[in-house]
Amino acid sequence: MRNRVLFVRLRLANTICLVLLMATACTGAPSRESAHGAPPAPINKAQSCDGAIEMSPLPTWARAGFTPPDGPVAHVIGLGGEIVGVVFGYPFHAPPLAGRGNKILWVARTSEASGAALKIHATLNGSRLAVDREVAGGPGPSIIDMPRAGCWTFKLSWSGHQDGLAIPYTGS
Repeated sequence: MRNRVLFVRLRLANTICLVLLMATACTGAPSRESAHGAPPAPINKAQSCDGAIEMSPLPTWARAGFTPPDGPVAHVIGLGGEIVGVVFGYPFHAPPLAGRGNKILWVARTSEASGAALKIHATLNGSRLAVDREVAGGPGPSIIDMPRAGCWTFKLSWSGHQDGLAIPYTGS
């Protein structure tokens, strides 16, 4: 009987170890999400999602291909005025809804044929959560999903240019 109890305990301990090992080993590719050690910075007006998404005509330099060109379109303009994110399927959701993407068409004020990726470093306002996303080929069509709902501040860089903006994601 004593050997049987010892065997059951050993088997239970092995099972727990195996489950823990599988949980840590099966996380897939390294995540580009992190909680940085620095405390969250206070949110300033430029990072606020209040009124970030405009429903109005695009800036004249971003209207190519839109009909009518001066019609209202959901969009967010970079703080430096160097880029516009045309928002399709607003409001955005985190996690994304099934069959509906968080689509953004990035339109840069100056177009260059460098093919360098648009790099996005996004931080969840009021937290230490940060994620990195990349749009191959530079500004253009993209799906930009975030891991949690909230106001996300994007730092954007492409072909020697930089800008920033804030985009809200609602919970699903």
